[in-house]
Amino acid sequence: MKQRLTPRHAIVLLAAALCWSGSASAATAEAKAAYVQAKDGAAAAYKASRARCDAITGAPKDVCVAEAKAARVRAEEEAGAYYKNTLKAYTSSRMKIADANYDLDKAKCGALAGNDRDVCVSQAKATLIAAQADAKADKRAIEARTDARDDKRSAQYKVAMQKCDAFAGAAKDSCVATAKVDFGK
Repeated sequence: MKQRLTPRHAIVLLAAALCWSGSASAATAEAKAAYVQAKDGAAAAYKASRARCDAITGAPKDVCVAEAKAARVRAEEEAGAYYKNTLKAYTSSRMKIADANYDLDKAKCGALAGNDRDVCVSQAKATLIAAQADAKADKRAIEARTDARDDKRSAQYKVAMQKCDAFAGAAKDSCVATAKVDFGK
């Protein structure tokens, strides 16, 4: 079984998640339009792929339909995660893509029989579990880095405020104001 989350998709999702700042940004009209366009494009591509699958019969048709569904889920989830721009959305997107890839892998196993089918299904499940574990681990790592960054900034702010204690009057007020601006307090 090969994983359907291509390296390009994984990098895009991870890079976007790493850029996540901990607060949801307000969605612009352009972002909403791009999201709607991506969803509509995914639906159209799914319908076209599904129509091509109707000419096929048997197990290959099941695989074709599963591939079309997986591609639709991937496109919709990536667009939704990008639009929402939250760590939770990116993680949820990766989980749903992993589920769609698992369904595709199971469909590919449908043509097999006996032990080969059992091994194929076990491999598909292992791939699903690995993808889910990676998504959860990445989320925890990003959260940990965000917490560490916040802790460092708080410590640096305290140091800056202590440095301001050496001044008096207008110089101290200016120092405090600068520290507050520098550290977003």
